Amino acid sequence: MIRSRIITLSALLVGLVGMNSAWAISVGDRVDNFRLLDHTGASHELYYHSNAKAVAFLVQGNGCPIVRNAMPRFKELRDQYAAQGVEFFMLNTNLQDNRENIQKEVEKFCYDIPILKDETQIVGEALSLVRTGEVFVVDPKTWKVSYQGAIDDRLTYENQKKEAQNHFLADALDNMVAGEAVEVASTNGIGCLINFPEQQAMAKAKHAEISYSQDIAPILLENCVACHREGGLGPWAMTDYNMVRGFSQMIREVVRTKRMPPWHADPAVGHWSNDRSLSNEEVKTLVHWIEAGAPRGEGEDFLATNDVKYFDWDAEDTMGPPDFVIDIPGTEIPAAGVVDYQYHFVENTIGKDVWIRAAEIMPGDREVLHHVITTFGYDITEGKHKGRFNRIGGLRGYAPGLNNDGFPADTGVMLPADAKIEFQVHYTPVGRATVDESKMGVWVYDEPPTHKMVSMFVANPKIKIPAGANNHRETVDQVIPKDAWLYSLMPHAHFRGKAAEFRAVYPDGSTELLLSVPNYDFNWQTTYEFDTPKFIPAGTKLVQANWWDNSSQNPANPDASIDVTWGEQSWEEMLFGAFTMRFLTEEESAEQKTAQASEAGSASNAR
Repeated sequence: MIRSRIITLSALLVGLVGMNSAWAISVGDRVDNFRLLDHTGASHELYYHSNAKAVAFLVQGNGCPIVRNAMPRFKELRDQYAAQGVEFFMLNTNLQDNRENIQKEVEKFCYDIPILKDETQIVGEALSLVRTGEVFVVDPKTWKVSYQGAIDDRLTYENQKKEAQNHFLADALDNMVAGEAVEVASTNGIGCLINFPEQQAMAKAKHAEISYSQDIAPILLENCVACHREGGLGPWAMTDYNMVRGFSQMIREVVRTKRMPPWHADPAVGHWSNDRSLSNEEVKTLVHWIEAGAPRGEGEDFLATNDVKYFDWDAEDTMGPPDFVIDIPGTEIPAAGVVDYQYHFVENTIGKDVWIRAAEIMPGDREVLHHVITTFGYDITEGKHKGRFNRIGGLRGYAPGLNNDGFPADTGVMLPADAKIEFQVHYTPVGRATVDESKMGVWVYDEPPTHKMVSMFVANPKIKIPAGANNHRETVDQVIPKDAWLYSLMPHAHFRGKAAEFRAVYPDGSTELLLSVPNYDFNWQTTYEFDTPKFIPAGTKLVQANWWDNSSQNPANPDASIDVTWGEQSWEEMLFGAFTMRFLTEEESAEQKTAQASEAGSASNAR
């Protein structure tokens, strides 16, 4: 029910003064989409909430007394309006705050609303936020700002009233829930000033001096060109400055929403050798350059002169031609539409048992080949699992930008002569019909390596995801029988996959989060490879959790009206995981435990 209001003359005056605030995005201006992680590591995208009546943000900052005193009222409004279709968030864009100290603030003041952390400040800059303690409300019908300013008039810098006379945010939400225009759309917010050093006049002038040649082109060459090149998977090629300038606004959008580069692990959890993400400094440099108009400046156009050869077995900087080549059956790809995952089972044509030191997929048509996952094993011919495929190992797959480094030194995988090889292949049509005929190269040892790499798989075929559920969670686990080095982790789900994680539950009962993927994307089947192998003691339980979004808000969801169970088709679902490791020798186990005991003793003495 819409509450009767008393709009006083002072409120109207406050509104008029607020119209002159220092926001670049004012009431009525459109807010560009963005994606941020909150203080717990969960991922949030603004435009996901297109079905909400309104999306309300309180600008949060640790230590700000206005925020601390405003939060109880903001929580009351959340409790009052959430059932009416209003989403509530806090946004922290402070230089001095991070997820760790925000978590301490959350615990101390009992906040229970997600605090989105704008680590690069590019979102706060685009909104031209001025103070913590301010609120702004976005209308999902237009993605325009419908209200900005104070929650109410209860707080001032030195005093606070027992009760507010004017309830600006509540009144604005009442208007929006009722489908009405907001009567008082802007007021003066109070709070602690936010430092945006890159928005100062001298800094903004320097943005126009960012060097395309020395700053921007190297970022693109390192992180983007492997896909965005002639014949690559990217929809357009970064061939020179003019192409980049033409697509610069699109680059800004995909960076703000974290669609590109395609890396989905939480940066606060683990370190990965194949990390494709941009650093915060690279993000700021790229976005500031684009927002300054993408100036050309002086210097060579390194994109135009790039002559790197990708996936060339004969290039000097590779391992040379493979010892064996295994063909993947050709697949016809239509010009448009969706191609279901292809599962090709190929007889091993090597003709003998071999120890593999490296394997690599050579794409047939790079523009349509999205990724390949390679495993090997045997058909199950009897028993309750008759007709299924028993995977006993894995080989190197393919994804754009993935280089073949081979297995770690003196380790390998034994491929039996009679094993079948399974290629799970994902294609993306690009507007022309084609036939992909990819192949796998295999490099083998002359003598067996000292250590065997082991691929382990986990699956939970009993999953059931309720219709309409937007955050359903289920788990699966595996006990590691011997001391081991863990090299990589790969979570897997289908269209409804939302997030995933791996945790280690150690024999002493302690737990450690090894990998968090808060924004799982079915289109990118990434294997996360540890920068340094992780020691896993015998008896450790590796627990994989997946979350699914089976609601209509998931744009990839084939049907939000049905319960979803296990199945190999993309419109069904999976809770499946894979990890690679090698078991330690007795001598290595003893050395590792001695080293851990020494570290524990040093830590105890330091305390």
